[in-house]
Amino acid sequence: MKLPRSLQLRLATSVGLLLTALWLTAASLTTIVLRNEMNEVFDSALQETAQRLLPLAIVDIVNREEEGITQRLATIREHDEYFTYIVRDERGRVLLQSHGADPAIFPAYEDPGFTQNATYRFFHDEALRGSLRISVAEPLTHRAEVAREIQMGLSLPLLIVIPIALLAVLFAVRLSLRPLNQFRSALAARGARDLSPLAGGDLPTEIAPVVETLNGLLTRLEGAFEAERNFASNAAHELRTPLAGAIAQAQRLRAETTDPMARERAGEIESTLKRLTRFSERLMQLARAEGGRLRLDHASDLRAVVRVIAQDIGRAAAPERLHLDLPAQPVRSDLDPDILGILCHNLIENALRHGHADAPVEVSLSDTGLLRVANDCAPLDPDTLARLTRRFERGDTRADGSGLGLTIVAAIAQGIDSPLTIRSPRPGQTTGFEVSIALPVEPA
Repeated sequence: MKLPRSLQLRLATSVGLLLTALWLTAASLTTIVLRNEMNEVFDSALQETAQRLLPLAIVDIVNREEEGITQRLATIREHDEYFTYIVRDERGRVLLQSHGADPAIFPAYEDPGFTQNATYRFFHDEALRGSLRISVAEPLTHRAEVAREIQMGLSLPLLIVIPIALLAVLFAVRLSLRPLNQFRSALAARGARDLSPLAGGDLPTEIAPVVETLNGLLTRLEGAFEAERNFASNAAHELRTPLAGAIAQAQRLRAETTDPMARERAGEIESTLKRLTRFSERLMQLARAEGGRLRLDHASDLRAVVRVIAQDIGRAAAPERLHLDLPAQPVRSDLDPDILGILCHNLIENALRHGHADAPVEVSLSDTGLLRVANDCAPLDPDTLARLTRRFERGDTRADGSGLGLTIVAAIAQGIDSPLTIRSPRPGQTTGFEVSIALPVEPA
């Protein structure tokens, strides 16, 4: 039999089946012992009946005037007669018999003691030097009926006790495994980026080593992630100053030279250094999104951050392309404003860069915290949409970019446990691209 996958059901089933088997075995052994004791009691009663009746039969037969006459005792009232008897002389003549006795069922007398055939058990005894012999018969069906009643008396309570005992076993197992279930629920409720040590609590000693091993693994994993984040952040930070100096030198060389070829090469160097600068900034943002604290202990209005980021990008790009839609009432949230700034900056910049140059970019924030950024472009296939949140993955576009913008957005969404939805084409249209994320907000 295949055991269930649940440890709770497996323990309850195993213990319940074991107890049921033990109870049934005990009941069977008890029935066997009681059957043997019952046979001894019935044999004793059979012998006692013969020994009590034989003296009375002797008195009755000896005092008769005529010999060899069979006398059947009459019954006083109707009753169940389990024992029947006959009294015979040495020649086998029946001298006395009980009212329900059938002489045909009695075997020929041989010796005093017990005999048995397929349907009856007999006890034989004699007196007056064997001249009078008594045989008492008991039907075996009587003993079988009593045995069945005893067995039913033992079995019927088990039919009630066993289900109750199984429920008690299940309740006891569930109660014993409650700390383990609580630990499982707490582990399942943890976020994907929560690598803090697990609380062992009152877990059984068999499970405690697993918690210790898992905590050690989480500690090593946190260290590895921290080292990776520090490397990306430090590398990007250390590159900022030399890149800025290199860009300034390229710009100076471009301004001072009169050679068209040198000026073109200086411009290419400047463009390359600027792309490298943006790439290092994206690495710093990714490290911030993956490793920093994304939510604060106090709330602030999200509208101000979205408005500032949109206006800042609009001034540097094309302010007429940005359509900003904000609610009239404050949208308060404990989300870190810096994180919201990184989120909005990547989404808006991505929409401006990859959308049609003459098409507007719509940025909206609802009073429930739903942030939407949409642009017009050719629709993307589902496979491309599924790849966009991976690192260094880009769609089929020639626009400049690092391939980390939506990766940073996805990391922030995962860090704040908010769903990120990417659609193309836009709902209700045949073209376009839309990204929406539900930000955590305080109830109105």
